[in-house]
Amino acid sequence: MERSTRIDVEAPVEQVWKLLREVELWPEWAPTVTSVRRLDDGPLAVGSRVRVEQPRIPPTEYVVTVLEPSRSFTWVATGPGVRTTARHLLEELGTGGTRVTLSVEQAGPVGVVMGRFYRRLTDRYLTAEAEGIKARSERQV
Repeated sequence: MERSTRIDVEAPVEQVWKLLREVELWPEWAPTVTSVRRLDDGPLAVGSRVRVEQPRIPPTEYVVTVLEPSRSFTWVATGPGVRTTARHLLEELGTGGTRVTLSVEQAGPVGVVMGRFYRRLTDRYLTAEAEGIKARSERQV
């Protein structure tokens, strides 16, 4: 089961990318994130491991599986019977702004059940995170 949201931000893609890639600072602008801790050093890259804590969701360790600078990154968390894939996509708009698409996919036998159970919560979190990206990015223009 996949859930997603999209929002247009009046800020250049490079600025929005900087905000997204600094995952340790997400709790400053995302009310749905209480803690983000990098489990390795260096810039965010394929193979980077990150522990994310959110209200009403067990702490989750993600591994970055895809990263295209200034465009997107995907990270994946796995557990018994579940695979959670979160995608963060930026598209440059002709106006100098950025379209942000955030999505979460729950797969596997347990993941499908979790996806249904957490559907409303996931939608609220994705919307709040997109709005946080927009507010923080536009404030820095």
